[in-house]
Amino acid sequence: MTRRVNTRNASVQVWQAYLNNRASRLRDNRFLVHGMKPLTRAFECRWPLETLVYRLGAPELPDWARTVLDSSGVPTVGLVPEVMAELGHPSESVPELVAVAVSRRMELDDFAPGSPESPATVVVIDRPTSASRLGALISSSAAFGASGVIITGAGVDQYDPHSVRASDGALFAVPVLRASGPAQVGAFRDRQRARGIGTRIVGSDDRGGVALDELRFGGATVLVVGDEGETLTPAWRQVCDELVCIPTDGPLGAPSSAAVALYEISRQRRMVG
Repeated sequence: MTRRVNTRNASVQVWQAYLNNRASRLRDNRFLVHGMKPLTRAFECRWPLETLVYRLGAPELPDWARTVLDSSGVPTVGLVPEVMAELGHPSESVPELVAVAVSRRMELDDFAPGSPESPATVVVIDRPTSASRLGALISSSAAFGASGVIITGAGVDQYDPHSVRASDGALFAVPVLRASGPAQVGAFRDRQRARGIGTRIVGSDDRGGVALDELRFGGATVLVVGDEGETLTPAWRQVCDELVCIPTDGPLGAPSSAAVALYEISRQRRMVG
């Protein structure tokens, strides 16, 4: 079913709030998805979508957007360009297609990835302040086969539109969970060990530890990275089983640090396999 909307109505106001208002996203368990790659990945992963909102008028929608509208079975709403613009970002052109998606919020206590025969890698980012960096980290995590991403502290929302877009849709392919801090992540490690999965928390920290490629990553790994720099807090250093450093001439930031470490973990496992 398609509705055509020529003026700003209550639904548009609600959807617009999901752009910048975290409280609205949390209250309604809804968020917006922009762009071809994220939308395509959402369909591939069978993510629940509530509404597809598309731009009316010229120019014609691109083929990918028209295919999605014609084949998805999701209810659609058409908006005139000046109203559709309110669901995009001021610095960008009028979006062609935006999905209203349903949030999924898994509890860390229920997260049990991997098995003794197939150890998992989980990435932890401590108090991320940039939604775009968070999305890039989620993308790297999915690309290297991580079983999940844990956000600790009062970090940005993974369902922020900037995070969703920067993830290139990886948000829909890998579980993203939240934890209060190091103690809760330590408890997750202990539960994994109780399942017979030898699990270490490995922190990336430029103040100490062995070089990344000198540590053997044979078992399950919980990789902890900071958001902007490479130095972990004392609380994290205490809960980590190992500390590693990535030899560089300057800080990498969370997405790059995670990508380098995840590559090394996957490289070592490929050699063993």
